[in-house]
Amino acid sequence: MTEQELKKLLASLRTEHRDLDAAIDALSAAGSTDQLQIARLKKRKLRLRDQISIVEDQLLPDIIA
Repeated sequence: MTEQELKKLLASLRTEHRDLDAAIDALSAAGSTDQLQIARLKKRKLRLRDQISIVEDQLLPDIIA
C-alpha cells in the first residue's frame, strides 16, 4: 500500500473507532440492559485500536538507536 492509502485507511479506522465509542456511551447512558451488545462493541473497538497501531507503525519509519 502507498503512504496515501495508509493515511486514508488510518483516518477511516479512527473515525470508526470514535463512532463505536459514541455508540457505547449512548447505550450505557440509556441504561441499556443488552450487555452482550455493549461487550461486542467494546471488543470491536479494541480490534480497531490494534489495527490503528499496525497502520501507524507502517507509516512511521523504524529508528535505529
